[in-house]
Amino acid sequence: MDLSYSAEDEDFRARLRAWLGKVLPGLPAKPSADDWPGRRAYDLGWQRLLYDAGYAGLHWPVDAGGRGATPTRHLIFLEETEKAGAPYVGANFVGLLHAGPTIAAEGSARQRARWLPPVLRGEEVWCQGFSEPDAGSDLASLRTRAWRDGDDYVVSGSKIWTSHAEVADWCELLVRTDVEAPKHRGITWLAMPMDAPGITVRPLRTLAGSAEFAEVFLDEVRVPVANRVGEENDGWRVTMVTLSFERGTAFVGEVVACRRVLGELAREARKNGRWDDVPLRRRLGRLNAEFRALWRLTQWNVSESERSGGVPGVGGSVFKLRYSQARQELYDAAAEVLGPEALDLGREWTVDRLSSLSYTIAAGTSQIQRNIVAERILGLPKGR
Repeated sequence: MDLSYSAEDEDFRARLRAWLGKVLPGLPAKPSADDWPGRRAYDLGWQRLLYDAGYAGLHWPVDAGGRGATPTRHLIFLEETEKAGAPYVGANFVGLLHAGPTIAAEGSARQRARWLPPVLRGEEVWCQGFSEPDAGSDLASLRTRAWRDGDDYVVSGSKIWTSHAEVADWCELLVRTDVEAPKHRGITWLAMPMDAPGITVRPLRTLAGSAEFAEVFLDEVRVPVANRVGEENDGWRVTMVTLSFERGTAFVGEVVACRRVLGELAREARKNGRWDDVPLRRRLGRLNAEFRALWRLTQWNVSESERSGGVPGVGGSVFKLRYSQARQELYDAAAEVLGPEALDLGREWTVDRLSSLSYTIAAGTSQIQRNIVAERILGLPKGR
């Protein structure tokens, strides 16, 4: 892994900074947290600006509509946009960070041409239909059924924790197409249009009061067979590609954000007198070292994914496992810095602290990540 920057890399950084300095002051005000149609429009608008400026899909392969940039350029882009306070991907995150890269890696030429350009242009939003109410952490025990009827699959079942389902155009959907096969072998990956008859979306309210998740109920929804990514009953392998992106590279920008928050916490502690608390200072120093190490691990994972054809490896589970815990520790430290004001939902970092509690569950629980690390990296025998 080469951590140095070439003259061309630094020129790219300078041009990006200049562009951000010009465009960010002209952005409209960000909509309220509960205004999902407004947030969708805001996030898609930002994505369109990136597309028009040549920064959309910077690291995607050229034949998938991207720029084919090196991992170093991608990391520079993430560093500079986060430092500048640019909008996060928001409602676009499933399309840009999960479904899009999966289709780029596993989809047919027709599927890539149909689904990837609208994601990059900021025209369509995706959601993820993986988790189910009765499956817990065992994703492979999903029970949503799909059976062939001519040129369609007919799908019935339900999904839960489906991010942005109420404003999505498409859903990356896992279904069981062979109930007789071992549970990991009877799964198929489909792209389901969210306006198809038979779909009911019921928003879920989180601990922080927001409603970015939903339950999705499917009553004999017809999905064209042409929307299947990969072969029938090969969906678990395709899903591992999706999850490798979700755990390996999707959190990259958030590491930069956490490093920024850590600096803000130190400044707040100096201002409100908490800086005199030696154990707190020591805690912030340890977190600084932690996130610097996570950034290096991020660089390694992104470089490794480039060498493996663009798909991150199981090292993403190492990152996900430690990052989830470090993020919770960061916002616990924020509560220490804020003191009693940490109970005020109107204060900065309070809602983020509540959100951080989900990170050891979302994208695969920490227990699942430990199993992956034990079995696939350390070579330990599978548990019984």
